[in-house]
Amino acid sequence: MLLNIIIEGIQIVKGENLSVIDLQKKGNFICDYFIICNGDSKNQVYAIYQSIEKFTIERLNEKPWHTEGSRNSEWILVDYISIVVHVFQTKKRYYYDIESLWK
Repeated sequence: MLLNIIIEGIQIVKGENLSVIDLQKKGNFICDYFIICNGDSKNQVYAIYQSIEKFTIERLNEKPWHTEGSRNSEWILVDYISIVVHVFQTKKRYYYDIESLWK
């Protein structure tokens, strides 16, 4: 349920290149899923983050356990314990290429 709500929050503000990495079958990881997406500007990255938080609070009454990066909005990490969301600016996403580490 949380996974679907986060995805919906990303899609509603046009988060791009959405990728969901299921870590449950890959061994002992600190979370079950990584969700990765990007936006073309700091404003869009921040809007994606806000949409995720709004949807999870309104629909599940669940706030993130921890967030990082919202001040500069180049790479915002939103941690829900079982799901960790990475919202990047497009250039930063391809520079760090974290998907290749986990796939």
